[in-house]
Amino acid sequence: MKNIVVLTGAGMSAESGIATFRDANGLWEGHDVMEVASPKGFYNNPELVLDFYNQRRAQLKSVSPNKGHFNLQKLEEYFNMTIITQNVDDLHERAGSSSVLHLHGELRKVRSTKNEILVYNWEEDLVLGDLCEENAQLRPHIVWFGEEVPMIDKAISLVEKADVLVVIGTSMQVYPAAGLVNYIKPKTPIYVIDPNPMVGETDFDNLTIFKTGAGEGTEKLLDCFL
Repeated sequence: MKNIVVLTGAGMSAESGIATFRDANGLWEGHDVMEVASPKGFYNNPELVLDFYNQRRAQLKSVSPNKGHFNLQKLEEYFNMTIITQNVDDLHERAGSSSVLHLHGELRKVRSTKNEILVYNWEEDLVLGDLCEENAQLRPHIVWFGEEVPMIDKAISLVEKADVLVVIGTSMQVYPAAGLVNYIKPKTPIYVIDPNPMVGETDFDNLTIFKTGAGEGTEKLLDCFL
């Protein structure tokens, strides 16, 4: 059975109504990115940061997986599928995908500021005074700018074993995730699904580009594989 590895970014969830965070001015929901997505920002104004992610978590409850998510789950019935996502939502899991690696953390989890292995499922608002079992403040289980990406080595290992790599809704401009494509085996087929792809047909061997959104693009992917 072929190993298909899918790398997804913000464009994967856009059709579900989840904002892609950063707009043309580099702001995230009106905030400077370093105010709400960096250790320094959390240190300077933890209440602002907690509120920012509380709003994102609340929004997540109001949206559902889109056709793209369900199409990827359908592929799992025929292939050994792994999804590596830069998204912090749980829409892949809610669509039924069973093997999802979150590079940048998860909105519905929190972790200790003292001991990062203490991670908890979390559905409601997170506020100052919410403590871990070691009496340290809890924080969003999100990889912020300036922090290491703990899942990157596992992601590299998965990409190295891929027989097919699919890239959906990501510009491939944010590292270290953007570097994953460099670990594929020579001549591995690559499929890119994005309305405005940042790669061209000559950038990689065996590259197919679908210049469309996640839903329509994954329909074309099903046509190719099934």
